[in-house]
Amino acid sequence: MTTYRYPESHVFYRKLGRSYPRIVRGEGCWLYDDQGKAYLDAVGGAYVANLGHANPEIADALARQAREFGYVSATAFTHGAVEELARELAATLPAGLDKLYFLSSGSEAVEAALKLARQYWIEAGRPGKHRIIALNPCYHGNTLLALSASAREQYRLPFREWLVDVERIPAPYAYRCDCRGKDPACPACSGAALEEAIERIGAGSVAAFIAEPVGGSSTGASTPRPEYFRTIREICDRHQVLFVADEILCGAGRTGTWWAVDHYGATPDIMTMGKGISGGYAPLSAVAAPERIVDVIANGSGGFLHAQTFSFHPVACAAGLAAVRLLKRERLVERCARLGRVLHERLAALAHLAHVGDVRGRGLLAGIEFVEDKATRAPFPRAARFVEAFMEAAQEAGLVVWPNVGHADGVNGDLVVMAPPFIITEQEIDQIVTRFESAHRAALQAVKAGARS
Repeated sequence: MTTYRYPESHVFYRKLGRSYPRIVRGEGCWLYDDQGKAYLDAVGGAYVANLGHANPEIADALARQAREFGYVSATAFTHGAVEELARELAATLPAGLDKLYFLSSGSEAVEAALKLARQYWIEAGRPGKHRIIALNPCYHGNTLLALSASAREQYRLPFREWLVDVERIPAPYAYRCDCRGKDPACPACSGAALEEAIERIGAGSVAAFIAEPVGGSSTGASTPRPEYFRTIREICDRHQVLFVADEILCGAGRTGTWWAVDHYGATPDIMTMGKGISGGYAPLSAVAAPERIVDVIANGSGGFLHAQTFSFHPVACAAGLAAVRLLKRERLVERCARLGRVLHERLAALAHLAHVGDVRGRGLLAGIEFVEDKATRAPFPRAARFVEAFMEAAQEAGLVVWPNVGHADGVNGDLVVMAPPFIITEQEIDQIVTRFESAHRAALQAVKAGARS
């Protein structure tokens, strides 16, 4: 049997100390490896496969576009796929965010969004506005500016000398807040911490505040108080700071509305999107901005200073167009809202497990946080590597979920996130719960065995 691991293979794998199953087929919410084992993909790979695997409509759309032409430079030409995709997406976006700049990855989109904010202020005659404010914990990507905005120390540490200084305010992370999200005057949970930071730095130097409307892996689908982003919007308006909503993970219907920010009644100045806008069938992301921002550049330098060879890629845009039209035609965002309620009802049963501290989320996005002590919310020590043991046990049980570490204090903390395809059934949700419980038992046994050795 072929072994898919480093250094036996020529592939430079994401993780160099493990073997990889080789996937040969996908169908709906399931993946199958070359040994015939089935895996229930409860996170869409990486929050991406919202339409499921092996959708023939999306595959046909890619093939049609590739047969017409595979690539043209966006500096010289436009094409039907990008024009139609922009039109379809604009119809779903918060009012005014109707100009879209297409890229390949979420990190690229965040990089571009923050550079757009900076270029806007320069061309608007406010070159002093260059500082960025972000949450802690948070994650916005791995390119250097996106990594600068992220608060994930294990990724940042080797590159700290290359990163720009970003101001941080505490995330509205109810489970880890002393008020548990219940105090409307809490600076973190109310959003007031942003105003304090702007006033401390000086509004004349702050270009943008960036946040995910519903927490991604860094806070395990933590949801802010209902008024949080309305407060953020008021503060940004008062101090002339651009609010950048990072919807790459939580957008495209994932939380039961087209965009997670829709839940709050607050419109951002700039928005990023990715992952689910193509269903994972091609690398695709985008930045959405209003005319009032783009016009400043159009009437100034005349172009956005962010060139990418594969921006506006025809085949990727064709995949996105097919995916967005399918989401609309099959009313899959509405289905996500309905099945999301089922998912959270079923996952609530996991709260009885010995080391599940919290179960939370919105729509088909759910986070389960593990703790050593449920009463005190004390995390497992990082040395226990609990979530790593859980992930191996879950994969052995045929369940794919997404891990995160370090959210409790920057080092310690273990959680997993689920984001199944919108086509998931209630029976498959029940299987998620069953397999999760099995993996939890196996992980505890593995951690105890490791401690004894």
